[in-house]
Amino acid sequence: MFSSVWNFIKRHKNKFIFTGAVVGGVYFLGKYAQKKVRDIQEREATEYIAQARRQFHFESNQRTCNMTVLSMLPPLREAIVNQLNSESLTALLKSKPANKLEIWEDLKIISFTRTIVAVYSTCMLVVLLRVQLNIIGGYLYLDNSVGKNSTTPLAPPDVQQQYLSSIQHLLGDGLTGLMTVVKKAVQNSLGSVSLKQNMSVLELEQQLSWIRAEVEANSERSMSWYMLADDENALADQACGLTENDLVTIRLLNETRDMLDSPDFNTVLNASFNRGFSRLLDNLAEFFRPPPCDSALSSAPDSLSAVSMPLAKIIPIINGQINTICSETPSYFVQDLLMNDQVKEFAANVYETFSTPQELQK
Repeated sequence: MFSSVWNFIKRHKNKFIFTGAVVGGVYFLGKYAQKKVRDIQEREATEYIAQARRQFHFESNQRTCNMTVLSMLPPLREAIVNQLNSESLTALLKSKPANKLEIWEDLKIISFTRTIVAVYSTCMLVVLLRVQLNIIGGYLYLDNSVGKNSTTPLAPPDVQQQYLSSIQHLLGDGLTGLMTVVKKAVQNSLGSVSLKQNMSVLELEQQLSWIRAEVEANSERSMSWYMLADDENALADQACGLTENDLVTIRLLNETRDMLDSPDFNTVLNASFNRGFSRLLDNLAEFFRPPPCDSALSSAPDSLSAVSMPLAKIIPIINGQINTICSETPSYFVQDLLMNDQVKEFAANVYETFSTPQELQK
């Protein structure tokens, strides 16, 4: 029996060797494949966790942006009111002065100027802080990333404070420059309009369009200058010797300036302006609603042009809009700007750029 088995094996030896090799190869190939699958799964899990962590950090950063904008609105409103003080003119009018008409003319220009400046500067504040805080947020994410090679932080606390203090330009020289340009445009557009002239919401919209066209076409300065000074050596001029933090801050400011000069940023800024002035007109339209008893007038397709009032009565309405525009309590005006999809998408792109390691960007 054993001899017959041995003879069978000898006759089919090659087949057994080939089959064994195939089975062994398949076994080791299966083991290799299992290891590769595990490696891929582990890598995907690591990437998913990192992406989820990054998304969480980004969303947290956007909430910080929103809260920072709201906290900056009171000082912005105060800066505007201090330089365009219509309240002093209103108080003068109550004393029945001899130059009453002259004061009313001044009040007309100042009221429109400060409301338009409030719209512009609030829009600028929203988009500028979105850029700055997402640049900082991106660097902070990298600083806290597991596996970061360098121990030197990209955005140390002192640099963050120094960098973010550049917002004072918008509340100072930038705001003053903006007021000058807007006041001139308001004077050109409304200076000759009589206080007795009736105006509708559509006519107000036309006036605002003319003013905007003159302000935004100003050839002397770009709109980004009002947000960030164009002096690259501002810090260098103030210090005899630059520290490492000064150099990092200057780099951040230059990166911010590059962002503000980009076509994408200008598109987002213009979209914010459009949204802001649209919301302003919505607020004004509430004061031009036809009387409830006049159903025929209120249902007319041109009802926005059917109701009008003298410019003298519109001035106090315009004058009070700053309290809605620059309100630290979330109003529809501010919410519209903060929730603008184009602003949110641009913020995400900024964060993506600055939270990606440089070696991956090459």
